[in-house]
Amino acid sequence: MKKRLLIVDDEPNLLRAVDAVLRNEGFETSTARNGREALLKVAENAPDLIVSDVRMPAMDGYALARRLRSSPNYALIPIIFLSAKDERQDRIEGFRSGVDVYLTKPFEPEELIAVINNILQRLEQTHAAIARLVGDVPEETVFIRDEALTDAEWRVAESVARGMSNKEIAEALNLSTRTIENHVSRILAKKGFGNRVEIARYVISNRAD
Repeated sequence: MKKRLLIVDDEPNLLRAVDAVLRNEGFETSTARNGREALLKVAENAPDLIVSDVRMPAMDGYALARRLRSSPNYALIPIIFLSAKDERQDRIEGFRSGVDVYLTKPFEPEELIAVINNILQRLEQTHAAIARLVGDVPEETVFIRDEALTDAEWRVAESVARGMSNKEIAEALNLSTRTIENHVSRILAKKGFGNRVEIARYVISNRAD
């Protein structure tokens, strides 16, 4: 069954572009122009994941995330923010509102797709693990990836743990932003993580005392 994604953005061209990228990946998509319209779409047919802009009229992304997180029916829907603002305070506010991943525009379609696939895979793994615990699914059907990171990937992961953006990491390591984005995508894929917060937790838990 195709996964249902809801895309929320008040900019028509970007809304169509993201919609086209995700449809080409085989997702079933619907769109909304602001948070208020998104809430109506969620109530009609709850999506598996939401990709949302932050700055929108009527209801912005922060308010949308807070409304969903306060709802017992929709609190667990993963939310990815796509924002033109790359300030640290904006990212912090996004995470405080309950967003799972914060990506900045212009974004790399490959990174967005990698993040979406990792989040959805983790959800499936969680559901399978729960089913196994109650005796519905054999243990061997649950798979979790855990490949070792390269030295370069570990340096990027440590920078992510310090709260640095891709642009800041690129400047600090004297690499291109696209190279950093590729490293982040590979880290997410190797470790089966759904967002940068999980990368940070992994680094902190594996640092030598």
